[in-house]
Amino acid sequence: MAGLRRRGEELEDALLTAAWAELLDVGYPRMTMENVAARAGTSKPVIYRRWPTKAKLVIAALAHNLPLEDADIDTGTLRGDLIELVGRGIKRFGRVPGDTMPGLITETFREPEVFEELRGRLRTGEIIEHIRPLLTRAVARGELRTDQCSDRVLRVPFDLLRSETLLYGVMIDDAAITAIIDDITLPLYRLHCG
Repeated sequence: MAGLRRRGEELEDALLTAAWAELLDVGYPRMTMENVAARAGTSKPVIYRRWPTKAKLVIAALAHNLPLEDADIDTGTLRGDLIELVGRGIKRFGRVPGDTMPGLITETFREPEVFEELRGRLRTGEIIEHIRPLLTRAVARGELRTDQCSDRVLRVPFDLLRSETLLYGVMIDDAAITAIIDDITLPLYRLHCG
């Protein structure tokens, strides 16, 4: 690594990849900016210029290393599409070390700006972007009247999953995903979008 000068996206990719590797190896509580810098072959100030706290770095590393797969889902039914999308989300969440989300949430409570960033990522963004095309196809198939549901309604399956895993420590399996879709999500979508 000596003599190698990376900039822009290349440097950012190296830093976020190193942060992810450190998180996987030692977990959130033992992760340090110093060790991330060493893995990336750079210095701590380089990291701190981009992410002034460990929490901000971890939020960025999660988004970078665990993107939700493209919404190329089309099983032929809204139910099948939602089960597939939620299943992908669970697989994604399952790759996050177990102490990461509790540690991140605890730390972000002390940093209001970081907490708002984390809450914003959980509240909006890619999940909504992936659900809307599923609803549009459901309208075209005659399963729903409209795809114009509120973000709050659209977030329900993922909000329930976060609640089950983070608050109640429940491991989500295929039966739980199916129950969340069949018993709660589809009736709610039909009521508000159908």
